[in-house]
Amino acid sequence: MRDLTVVVFGGTGFIGAHLVARLSAEGARVIVPTRRYERAKHLISLPRVEVIETDIYDDAALRAMVHGRDAAINLVGLLHSRRAMPYGPDFKRAHVELPRRIVAACAAQGVPRYLHMSALGAAADGPSMYLRSKADGELAARSQPTVAATIFRPSVVFGPEDNFLNTFARLQKFLPFVPVPAADADFQPVYVGDVAQAFFHALTNPRTRHQVYDLGGPQIYSLAELVRLVGAWSGHQRPVFGVPEALGRLQALFFEMLPGMPMLTRDNLDSMTVDNVVDPAIQATTAAALGIKLTPLEAVAPHYLSPHDRFDEFRARAGR
Repeated sequence: MRDLTVVVFGGTGFIGAHLVARLSAEGARVIVPTRRYERAKHLISLPRVEVIETDIYDDAALRAMVHGRDAAINLVGLLHSRRAMPYGPDFKRAHVELPRRIVAACAAQGVPRYLHMSALGAAADGPSMYLRSKADGELAARSQPTVAATIFRPSVVFGPEDNFLNTFARLQKFLPFVPVPAADADFQPVYVGDVAQAFFHALTNPRTRHQVYDLGGPQIYSLAELVRLVGAWSGHQRPVFGVPEALGRLQALFFEMLPGMPMLTRDNLDSMTVDNVVDPAIQATTAAALGIKLTPLEAVAPHYLSPHDRFDEFRARAGR
């Protein structure tokens, strides 16, 4: 792995930071492009990691970025977009146009490998803009025959810095009860370290070329079950109530109208009309094929959600 040089697009994000750290620890040289250098300050202390400020949507910059590299990894993704059919312009730019540009740059510069982050449930006829755009992103990932693509479709990813479980923990800290739209929707949460390991394995295993891997954790939970578990682990357990579909969509519309990044959108609810779990009937392999022993939610989440464990960790780092 020490002779391998990899470009990680989206490397400054939650999953990207874990993957960059894993690749660095294995001896790879990692290039992390970013539009704002300050967003990558948590990565610059890692050995063999180089952060480059650039515009990843500029084709000339992309070709320069991937020149002489062994592989490109694309983790760039959005949860929200302006509305349009089959999907909004933000999804189109990030989920479809960007991977097409990256693999075109790889083909032009002779880069043989491309690893792509998609999502469970991605389908051209999917119920949400998000899932439809992810499906077209997979087609874009495969658009250059000289670039061998490997595609990963994770369920919701959890870990210490996630925006999923931590959001429900914050809500239960301040709300007397939690109204949950799509409370019966099923999820198969997968640990961020296992996702990073899957990408690492794909880089080192030629048999993963042209493959699609569905990544789900060892257990399935309804959304309501997850919210209740988060409340118990965070020490702020509140009553959890399922919200009728019509009221949930009104709730999502209200969040969409607020300034800033919405907590929930109607498109998020559309995505949750299909269960976010690994479907054994589809033609995709899983983490088991990569030899990954999946990490249970209960082995990790209680520690980073618990205020007591967080305090103990702070004291340990301070040497007290």
